[in-house]
Amino acid sequence: MLTAMLLPCLAFSSKTLPHSVSPPLPPSLKLRRACSVCSSPTLILNLTATGVQSVYQLPADRATVWNPGVTADGETGRALGADRLPVRTKVYKTISASTYGNGAKDATAAINAALAACPAGEVVQLSSGAFLVNAGIVSIAKTGVVLRGAGAGVTKLVRTNGAKMGSYQSGAAMPNVIIGASRWPHPDNGTSQPLEADSAKSSYQVTVADASRFAVGQKVLLDEETKGVWSALPNRNATATSTLIWKGDRVVWQYHQPGEGEDDPAGPPIGGVLTGGAASWFCRQDRPVSEVKEIATISGNILTFSTPLHIGYRVSHSAQVTGFDTPFIEYSGVESLSVQGGSDGELRFEAASCCWAKGVEVTAWLGEGVAMDSSFRVVLRDSYVHDGVWPEPGGGGYAISLAGGTGESLIENNISLNVNKVIVSRCSGAGSVVGYNYMDNGWIYTSPSWVEVGVNGSHMVGGHHMLFEGNYAFNGDSDSTHGSSIYHTYFRNQLSGKRLGGKLLPQGPDGAETVTDGGNLRCAGMGYGSRWMSFVGNVLGLSGKMTGWVYEDNGMSQPYSGVKAVWRIGYDPVHWEQSGDPDVLNTLIRDGNYDYLTKSVHWQSAKGSLSLPNSLYLKAKPAFFGANPWPWVDPLGSTKLYVLPAKARHDAGTPNRVL
Repeated sequence: MLTAMLLPCLAFSSKTLPHSVSPPLPPSLKLRRACSVCSSPTLILNLTATGVQSVYQLPADRATVWNPGVTADGETGRALGADRLPVRTKVYKTISASTYGNGAKDATAAINAALAACPAGEVVQLSSGAFLVNAGIVSIAKTGVVLRGAGAGVTKLVRTNGAKMGSYQSGAAMPNVIIGASRWPHPDNGTSQPLEADSAKSSYQVTVADASRFAVGQKVLLDEETKGVWSALPNRNATATSTLIWKGDRVVWQYHQPGEGEDDPAGPPIGGVLTGGAASWFCRQDRPVSEVKEIATISGNILTFSTPLHIGYRVSHSAQVTGFDTPFIEYSGVESLSVQGGSDGELRFEAASCCWAKGVEVTAWLGEGVAMDSSFRVVLRDSYVHDGVWPEPGGGGYAISLAGGTGESLIENNISLNVNKVIVSRCSGAGSVVGYNYMDNGWIYTSPSWVEVGVNGSHMVGGHHMLFEGNYAFNGDSDSTHGSSIYHTYFRNQLSGKRLGGKLLPQGPDGAETVTDGGNLRCAGMGYGSRWMSFVGNVLGLSGKMTGWVYEDNGMSQPYSGVKAVWRIGYDPVHWEQSGDPDVLNTLIRDGNYDYLTKSVHWQSAKGSLSLPNSLYLKAKPAFFGANPWPWVDPLGSTKLYVLPAKARHDAGTPNRVL
């Protein structure tokens, strides 16, 4: 390649908010990636010695503006650091572990008092050593405040009355740290306003019945109802089944008629709306397709958001905008420390915007290690989340969780390891990026040979338009346990098909279990209902380790057989007798993926010779790659794989970020 041409940007800036608000580009332009100035989509043409070389493009319904995380320091106005986070250098107060007996005396009240008094833009600094936090929750409940330790593994916030290794029973059901003004923020249904007209994907605007209920800068929830109907399932045992499932034109709930044992505890649909608890676990009632947005301007009854819609919202599906019952805090973070022993989660973002966790170690928790609930543009980076106390299905052992409409968040350069699920996204994820993480050893204590879902944006209905780029994981999948997710993109990942393994959870009730791969081995999987998934530019499998594997197991022409498969498509792990979901196969894009079974690159929808962009969200090589080549996954090159920094940290025995 000799050079690249970028069409000029058409964006303008908002002086009221730190995020750019851009009008849509003319429809004649083909969208490619983010402009270096404003992150608006632009067109890229690669010019080679022989002319113009085509660059791969996702279809418009699958691509979105992936520009997640903190994009400007709206608190101080200073430039972001090399890690793309606000820089905080002024220390308001230092607290020494020795003052509290290095973990012998409780330090919760002292830490919280300092955080409450800390001026915006400043830091509460913790010394090296242990800080006992049994008396309550460390609360970062105001804008612009950072809690910083002396390093992960060096400064420790320890709860001894919470989670217990090998037990699903908690002591004090309290997380260690909450970034947010409320423990349980909720949408305020009294503020809900219906959309007056459909708002298309990529639009920045919605028109509501009464905009006077909202304010510029406010964070709101945009959602719509499923509008499901009882729908036929694929054949079971090669015969039509009378069992039906509750399915909309986008997503599918895990709810059958007649009921089945795996069903979520939802109630019967009334007026086309699914009732019952499960239909509101992580969303408003039967409104799982959603995203948190930020209001940039208000004109009459038109709300303009700071970022585009990642999916369209429809009047026919009763789309609404709803405020929250608590104000969001912004530009606050936690850095360079370890947290352990939390119960009901360990480190939680609750109604947080442009907040972050950097260089933290999260371990020995019950619930979610890092939870992002009802939040916007949250960042988790350079961190080590590992060894939850109860690696069993049921919510007690998830490493990273997005829920409640959380969107445009960034999970980058982390290690997620030795847990039930390395990540989940429940009714959430729009515009979020999971990039350049090492995720391994998702497992089940009582069934250690069963291969769990790997890097994913699923485990509850409604997740959409997440990007998984540059990760190493034992598989990439989209489970159907609690319904379907849609429109996710996997780009330049290595999906190995094999877990790290080893003896884990020695303190479990039955002693240590050895993790080996025995059931549901796959590199890439998509459960029933996982429509409009895109896998582009990935490397699948391991060199020299593919004996006994097959290329594809889709349950269409023959039943699922339990074979090791590079691709497992449209399956229901509760009903292996059920044929594959044709919607999953028919809406799947697979382009430019190399696998070690066939030792070739496969193109499905693309024609001719294409090149792949370096990234779908980064403008340049990220600083944490150092001297290592980037992109590290190159399916079209002679060398397929280079070094992933997060995995290199783990393999070297130094998983915590070096300051």
